Amino acid sequence: MNSTARILAVLDELLTEAGPEDRGALWRLAEQGRELDANLVRLPPGAEVGEHQEDILDVLLVVLVGGGRVLTGTETLELTPTTVVWLPRTSRRALAAGPDGLAYLTVHRRRPGLTIKPSIPSTDASVAHEGGEGPCMLDRVCPACGRLSPDPAPVFCSRCGERFPER
Repeated sequence: MNSTARILAVLDELLTEAGPEDRGALWRLAEQGRELDANLVRLPPGAEVGEHQEDILDVLLVVLVGGGRVLTGTETLELTPTTVVWLPRTSRRALAAGPDGLAYLTVHRRRPGLTIKPSIPSTDASVAHEGGEGPCMLDRVCPACGRLSPDPAPVFCSRCGERFPER
């Protein structure tokens, strides 16, 4: 891990280079050994990120360009440039970009990586063990950022906002 401070991205340059219909994560924090995750996400005018819930992590959302709204289920929060929104874990939310689109930075604690735990054989003969492979969950992996959705039938990725392919 490199412990030297450095510039990783210039966000306004990334936003300027993005096409008018580009959507999803334009940049991700990808440094080895980091304890944070961050994403620059852009939604074109009128685009939406469907209602979803983050069960594990609090998310900080910082609006950089454009505007829109966050629908929480109980209220609508208006988003304008420089607005900072805290999305506590377990909160339900949906995003909608306004007529100028919406570009925002999300920051949260890094998710632990997926691990395969070793099987511990039971010495209790009354415990039945099922074998075989688990079901394929490729239809729950975001095509843009690779996040596995906990939702069995996701419509939008809760990390980057990308729409899952139609089923």
